[in-house]
Amino acid sequence: MLFEWEQYKDNLLSVFQINKGGLAIYGGILGGVAVVLIYCKVKKLSFWSLADTLISSLVLGQAIGRWGNFVNQEAYGNLITNPDLQFFPYGVYIEELGQWHQATFFYESALNTLLLIAMLISYPHFRKKGYLLPFYMIGYGVIRCFVEGLRTDSLYLMPGVCVPQVLSGCLILLGVLLVGIIRRRQDIQA
Repeated sequence: MLFEWEQYKDNLLSVFQINKGGLAIYGGILGGVAVVLIYCKVKKLSFWSLADTLISSLVLGQAIGRWGNFVNQEAYGNLITNPDLQFFPYGVYIEELGQWHQATFFYESALNTLLLIAMLISYPHFRKKGYLLPFYMIGYGVIRCFVEGLRTDSLYLMPGVCVPQVLSGCLILLGVLLVGIIRRRQDIQA
């Protein structure tokens, strides 16, 4: 809504017409983190422990959820004109356009699956709680930044720089900051 104000300014209630698109994972993640923070405060639980428990499910959900883009024939990448590259999983045929495009939904799904595997393998080696959240933030930020660079339907701030890439960069930076906060918190407790 913030980046497409012209579309919403005359009818603010149209924001709730989610059947017309507009849902983004970053808003869902921020909302989820807010709910978990409140829940942990009310129940007097460790946010970091609960985040470690929940974050793997988020990545799995994102990997599965990207297949909805395949079904809806959306979130695809650049046009593929070379017939030798017109095959799945590199490309996907977009019926409405009658063209082959990069299967960016699949790239993100596969990369999220690899991120999940890396998180599950790494988790037992973390000495303290809380590292999976920034691990996810940095990993997903890198994945999304790469994939968004290939997509053709992104919202651009300026030529060559799209909103999701900027948000991904912020997610990476926040993940790095969280690692520092977690380390500092653990040094104080030690």
